[in-house]
Amino acid sequence: MKLSNFNFELPDDLLAEFPAENRDESKLMVIHRDTGKIEHKMFKDMIDYFDEGDVMVLNNTKVFPARLFGNKEKTGARIEVFLLRELNEEQRLWDVLVDPARKIRIGNKLYFGEDESLVAEVIDNTTSRGRTLRFLYDGSYTDFRRKLRELGETPLPKYIKRDVMPEDEQRYQTIYAKHEGAVAAPTAGLHFSKHLLKKLEIKGLKFAEVTLHVGLGTFNPVEVEDLSKHKMDSEELVIDEKATEIVNNAKTNKKRVCAVGTTVMRGLESAVSSDHTLNTFEGWTNKFIFPPYEFSIANCMVTNFHLPKSTLLMMVSAFLGHDLMKKAYKQAILEQYRFYSYGDAMLIL
Repeated sequence: MKLSNFNFELPDDLLAEFPAENRDESKLMVIHRDTGKIEHKMFKDMIDYFDEGDVMVLNNTKVFPARLFGNKEKTGARIEVFLLRELNEEQRLWDVLVDPARKIRIGNKLYFGEDESLVAEVIDNTTSRGRTLRFLYDGSYTDFRRKLRELGETPLPKYIKRDVMPEDEQRYQTIYAKHEGAVAAPTAGLHFSKHLLKKLEIKGLKFAEVTLHVGLGTFNPVEVEDLSKHKMDSEELVIDEKATEIVNNAKTNKKRVCAVGTTVMRGLESAVSSDHTLNTFEGWTNKFIFPPYEFSIANCMVTNFHLPKSTLLMMVSAFLGHDLMKKAYKQAILEQYRFYSYGDAMLIL
């Protein structure tokens, strides 16, 4: 499989700038891997495809307001700082992306907030766009994190050209988000409403929660034709005993185990035991799934529609089968499905 196998023409107007009016009323394409049958439904209809004892695995990571705007000392130039990863709590060190990158050098200071109460110093140039910042802040760590939240805004994906709106804070977050640490939402989960989760629960479905803090690396373009040479960024992953028990029981009882999103699928496949059951896990994963790949844990999947040449599309191809994936995406474009973070969803059975 080469990078060029995952290219297709995606009309710009199919990139979703806004979420659907109601979470569970986006469109849903249902694909049956055994027959190749494709159905067109609404997301809330997904309940019809599940039975008592089936398991939904959810990623309960929470997006933090990772985008800050500061001013460079002396020149006052406006600089966008995107918080990627906290490196050291005590020293307040963070890996960040800066834009425009060419203006920022080691030793530069950046000032945030109207009162300039938060200051950061650039202490390392890690990559062409990346930097390491040390935040200089007098208060406690709790106060410092509160300040970051206060000054930061919801990190909508770059393809969304409009300004962040107040409702984005709530809509670019799953309703079951718990553990703060992601810089992008696990978007397949954005379609679940409280009402739909309750109906699934009443039907007898079980829910297992894992935490995979989505980093921007998930969306990094693949720039090598030979996929085996692409390196994924590491992301933090926690799978506890409760989740492994729920998933492994469902597998033993031949029930559906549905990965809600590519992040969940990557998480599950990062913690497979030698007998193809799920292990507990606490650490980092840089798992990259592309065809051909033998999946061990989940036997169905909910996912959004992804961009050409993305690692997410490659995983869908591995799970769905490459030809069926191409057929499904052709239909999605024909039927005007909306793509990417605020777009529509696909249920692969």
